[in-house]
Amino acid sequence: MELGQDLAGKVAIVTGGASGIGRAAAELFVAEGARVVVADLDVTRGEELAAELGEAAVFQRADVGKREEVQALVDTAVSGFGGLHVMFNNAGMPGRMFPHFLDDDLEDYERVMRVNLMGVVYGTQFAARHMAKNGGGSIINTASIAGLLPGYTLLQYRSSKFAVVGFSKAVSIDLAGYGVRVNVLAPGSIKTQMTDFGEPGMSPADVALIRAETDKVMMSYQPLKRQGSTADTAQAVLFLASDRAAQITGVVLPVDGGITAGDPVNHAADIVAARARVIEEIKKRG
Repeated sequence: MELGQDLAGKVAIVTGGASGIGRAAAELFVAEGARVVVADLDVTRGEELAAELGEAAVFQRADVGKREEVQALVDTAVSGFGGLHVMFNNAGMPGRMFPHFLDDDLEDYERVMRVNLMGVVYGTQFAARHMAKNGGGSIINTASIAGLLPGYTLLQYRSSKFAVVGFSKAVSIDLAGYGVRVNVLAPGSIKTQMTDFGEPGMSPADVALIRAETDKVMMSYQPLKRQGSTADTAQAVLFLASDRAAQITGVVLPVDGGITAGDPVNHAADIVAARARVIEEIKKRG
């Protein structure tokens, strides 16, 4: 895909920017003319990415669950690059996968909510304070299709992402009068470390085996039988960040291969087949 300059002259912050969805967005932002503050807890990967991106990027370690560290990101963007036009609140964590809710001490629940929800709240507020005084801007908050579809397990993750969706829609109304747009990215099955489903200490080969099996399950409920990539999410974020989306605020954009569109299984055909089998048995009984 040919690149343009959709973000020429713009300054952006990308949290969780050292890998996965955040990294792909940071790379595309720079390619499209932006200067980017990359934020992450992974210092090694973050600094390597900033070095690769050159003078258009700088890395800053940040725990988005701490308000002062999120404010420091905005300060760095403004002092180092002269402003802030795009805030991509992307950092997040899945938490423990299979805690039994009745026995859960909820410590992990509180930790996930602090990072996934409060990190977004802090980033939105601090970015919007600057944007409101300087002609507006675009804020994109990463949720998940897990924040759109209730389901089994991952209660802390689902709760945090539902909250991100609700918060973003509500605050988009509050901030519209300042020219600040707030939208939500809702990724589905995107190939990142977070969806490898491996365990600490596993070899890359073993993780790949797990990934291959879990991918089969994911594809079974995804209408488009194509594995999503971080390049797909980056293009969606670029659109929401750019002036191409100037009239768009308060929306949730799923990048999910159609999962949230509906069940891809033809249940009507299954019902018809089941009915036909029973009728055939009835006929055989005479």
